[in-house]
Amino acid sequence: MKTKSYVGGWKSIFYSFHVIKEAGLGSVAKTITSKNTCKTCAYGMGGQKGGMVNEANDKIEICKKSLQAQLTDIQAPIPTGFWEENSIEQLRKLRPRELEMLGRLQHPLLKLKGESHYKAITWEEALSKIADKFKATAPNNTFFYSSGRSSNEAAFLLHLFARIYGTNNVNNCSYYCHQASGVGMKSTLGTGTATIQVHDIKKTDLVFVIGANPASNHPRFLTELLHVRRRGGNVVVLNPAKEPGLVNFSIPSDVRSILSTGSDIASHYLQPRIGGDMAVLYGIGKVLIEENKLNTDFIKNHTEGFETFKNGIEKLTWQDIEKSAGLSADEIRTIADVYVKAENVIFSWAMGITHHKHGSENVEAIVNLAMLRGMVGRKEAGLLPLRGHSNVQGIGSMGVSPALKEKVFESIEKHLNVKLPTTAGWDTMKCMDEADKGNVDMAFLLGGNLYASNPNLNFADQALNKIPFKVFINTTLNEGHIKAVDEECLILPVLVRDEEKQKTTQESMFNYVRMSDGGIDRISNLRSEVDIIAEIGSRVLGDSKVDFKAFKSHEAVRKTIAAVIPGFEKLNDIDATKEEFQISGRTFHTPEFSTPSGKAQFVFNPLPDLDRAKDALSLMSVRSEGQFNSIVYEEHDAWRGTKHRDVLLMNTEDIAEKGFKNGQRVNAKSKTGQIDNFEIVEFDIAKGCVLGFYPETNFLVSSETDGRSLTPSFKNTEIWLEAV
Repeated sequence: MKTKSYVGGWKSIFYSFHVIKEAGLGSVAKTITSKNTCKTCAYGMGGQKGGMVNEANDKIEICKKSLQAQLTDIQAPIPTGFWEENSIEQLRKLRPRELEMLGRLQHPLLKLKGESHYKAITWEEALSKIADKFKATAPNNTFFYSSGRSSNEAAFLLHLFARIYGTNNVNNCSYYCHQASGVGMKSTLGTGTATIQVHDIKKTDLVFVIGANPASNHPRFLTELLHVRRRGGNVVVLNPAKEPGLVNFSIPSDVRSILSTGSDIASHYLQPRIGGDMAVLYGIGKVLIEENKLNTDFIKNHTEGFETFKNGIEKLTWQDIEKSAGLSADEIRTIADVYVKAENVIFSWAMGITHHKHGSENVEAIVNLAMLRGMVGRKEAGLLPLRGHSNVQGIGSMGVSPALKEKVFESIEKHLNVKLPTTAGWDTMKCMDEADKGNVDMAFLLGGNLYASNPNLNFADQALNKIPFKVFINTTLNEGHIKAVDEECLILPVLVRDEEKQKTTQESMFNYVRMSDGGIDRISNLRSEVDIIAEIGSRVLGDSKVDFKAFKSHEAVRKTIAAVIPGFEKLNDIDATKEEFQISGRTFHTPEFSTPSGKAQFVFNPLPDLDRAKDALSLMSVRSEGQFNSIVYEEHDAWRGTKHRDVLLMNTEDIAEKGFKNGQRVNAKSKTGQIDNFEIVEFDIAKGCVLGFYPETNFLVSSETDGRSLTPSFKNTEIWLEAV
């Protein structure tokens, strides 16, 4: 299959017409123009400036992903009689997209152990059951999980309830995506988030896009990359797969782009082998060191550890680098030359970097390369982890993690006059392991689809199925509600962001906090996440230690956040001022870093062992274009040209060498599992590498993690293929 000349453009516009036809012009217009934060990626738009405006006042900032999310939210509710007519076994025959499109959840749903159907119950029945279960369960035999779509207010209240209840088993979806970014950046800079603001991108002349596909997952970033090219700058992409949308993209909001044959995005596109990014980054650094193209003033005055890093790089031979990268020295030198000539450089990356057993080390390599030329700790240059869900960064900022930062821990205890637990909490994979051992009696899942987000889906099914009582808080049905549910389960339906009766806040990947008004009335009988958690907290713990009923006021939650979480002080007055803000202490426009010494730290790590077993290929599990996180909106991938999801995208030479043909059906095996009857599709991808969609290929991915970030290695699984 040849790479298309361009993607996006009119296809995205026609999809907009489809959404309008399905939901109605008035409903769509009201939704996208309301003062609410975008529900999809963390790039951020909307809020108090209006639904299609960002903090830089860029207009018509809307993308296909935003519309896809709106279409599922605007759906009518699932009729009550549906649950009597359809068993869980029948629902298991549906594809994830079909489950999503059944309609909105409207009533609390209960499935008892041994029963085959969910049944609708009242809110009083649901909340009483949950409260009774919590009271009867040892706190450290529970865990709490949050997706990245919830609000700051719900996230803060979730972990506050969990800790006062008595457990630190609190985690969020970042452990399966960008946790390695936080680990790698904290070890080098003392921060875990972007060092830049959105305004900085507008003055750059070089952007690295490493292990990411923003054409599908962060479409509005493509507009900025287009502008970089128009300014005469460069966009360097490092990705084993030649993603059509990163080669040429027709941007619907740009007249020149939409009326032409699209716009060139990448000026340079390198396709390293899966896992070879560190070698490429080290190779570029080696050229800079050899040719003395370094910012020696920055290194001398604002960093530590350079000599150790330099010695490590100098000991690497070009043969070592070429083997690990899967690229030639000349290809790497070309990119080094582009970097040397640039004045303002931003490094962006996503899960192609973090989803490895050496994910944290990958991030450190990116930071080190930026430091060599002083491209961090200044304006118009820096680091940008491309985070996924719209508030995944805010969820972490609020403290939804096994361990609170010391200052936050102390502030909560002092401000609320409580004692918090000090026992070690569980990360997400640890929760799965403990569930499999029978050590989890209850799980409280705030949004998302924990089942489908896991690697090693056979193990995930087994582990989750051992939990006696699970509470799901969701807007629509997903696989997590029908897989691993032999025990007792309860689903609570909730308002989406633009339906909230009170205001909520969200944080973008640029550390910018927006406020959403909510206010759209679509479906009756739904409650807010904040209201649910506050009510449960009050019923389980009473209101003597903490007045959880008072926290049904979102403003009261915000004032508490402002008092205990550094950088969020402006939340105290945001209801009156409507002033959205950059979180203080996060942007690094001067070379003063949050490390103990105030200096950035060089770190050298050995290159990873990427040798494959005999006849094996390397699989990376990725999202399709018609997908956002675990939510599947379309079965086909409009950008990559696939017609369904059970596909393995392969290098043409590999197909021939393995004795296969394009379109042939194969079974794929790994040391972890097997998938059957997948179609081979020719694609421009590095030799020895295979691309497949998640969660379909996650049966093959092992539960092994990066030992530092505890993130699974979704992007490098050895597989073997056999003809059907």
